Amino acid sequence: MGHRVCPWWLGYLLASPLRRLMQDAGEIVSPYVREGMTVLEPGPGMGFFTLELARLVGPGGRVIAVDIQPRMIAGLKRRLAKAGLAERVDTRVAAQDSMGLSDLAGKVDFTLAMAVVHEMPSAERLFTEAAAAMKPGGTLLLAEPSGHVKPELFAKQLRAAALSGFTVAERPTIRRSQAALLKKA
Repeated sequence: MGHRVCPWWLGYLLASPLRRLMQDAGEIVSPYVREGMTVLEPGPGMGFFTLELARLVGPGGRVIAVDIQPRMIAGLKRRLAKAGLAERVDTRVAAQDSMGLSDLAGKVDFTLAMAVVHEMPSAERLFTEAAAAMKPGGTLLLAEPSGHVKPELFAKQLRAAALSGFTVAERPTIRRSQAALLKKA
């Protein structure tokens, strides 16, 4: 797997309102997220999807946003506070080799892996940790940018997910992305 982490300063661009012209965060995640859910978001950057996830889970839900870059998490916290959503999101700085999710074992309903798996040192590790954190029957939306991730690499990611107990439930269409909704057995 290619391991090249998005630089922290690019987080400002990725969370900018201009991105909404290319992607609608609500349109992408709303079919999978309901009020009261616990949602995991590895690699949230500065929160383009995180804010929408926090709105969707409502005051009774929780979003766990995990990133290896402290500056990304700091930017995310500022955006959450400004939007009045900070109390719904648990922000965490992870180690390079683990998301540190042992406290979430069997608690996560939905995981959003949006344009992040190709940046991980190990796709297998990401899927193993996500599966351990998720409830049986939970879903994971895997979406990778077509420009960065070739079909062969996406297929390899799907095989890694299968080894962690995920099956492909559907293949949603996300603009400029390869995507699969995975279900935990």
